[in-house]
Amino acid sequence: MEPIIGITCGHEWTDGRDRYFAPTAVIRAVAAAGGVPLLIPNAFERQKLVAALDAVDGLVLPGGVDVDPQLYGEEPALGMGDFDPDWDGVDVAAAGLALQRDLPVLGICRGMQALNVAAGGTLYQDIPTQVPAALKHQQKGPRWAASHGVALAADSRLAGALGATHLRVNSYHHQAVKDVAPGFRAVAEAPDGVIEAIEGAAHRYALGVQWHPELMLEREPLFAALFSDFVAAVRSAKSK
Repeated sequence: MEPIIGITCGHEWTDGRDRYFAPTAVIRAVAAAGGVPLLIPNAFERQKLVAALDAVDGLVLPGGVDVDPQLYGEEPALGMGDFDPDWDGVDVAAAGLALQRDLPVLGICRGMQALNVAAGGTLYQDIPTQVPAALKHQQKGPRWAASHGVALAADSRLAGALGATHLRVNSYHHQAVKDVAPGFRAVAEAPDGVIEAIEGAAHRYALGVQWHPELMLEREPLFAALFSDFVAAVRSAKSK
């Protein structure tokens, strides 16, 4: 049976409409890799989120708005952007539950940041004002276009999955991992030192990437290997 992959939903309140959603590109990437996507919104009760995670074999945390700095013990900095407590209520909580259960989890952009915060790490609230000599990490080009280089640790699962230690990636973020959470390590960096990927050393599969591989798949098929490796890890964990 194909593994069930939970995908946490984003949240927005615009023009009087209150809705949850998930990125189509992430859903398609999971399905193409052999997973069955199942969307998980904020259920507003922890026991219901627990029940939702009982129904899945792996978890994906997609991109989105900023993570509330209260969750890692900071006040909002001047450059902080939009945040949403309802969105944090599903992403950070679901990430924490996944880590407790050793459920395979993949974080993408904001999802990587939520994973790091859930595990006890912190974030740069705004790269341009908090990281000296930083590159531009909020690119203006097409969503699929690579804008800067990334160096991967040769001994990382990420490098093994992609078969590369140097990449060029797309970039749509102004927050980034600052203090890596206990039990995790940085496994990729941009030329300015900004952390671009983290992996959990004590987990079967806990990986976060700061770029958006799901948006690059048609032009850079290499990144399909990331989703294939994740789904393979979910299958392996499910069989044990």
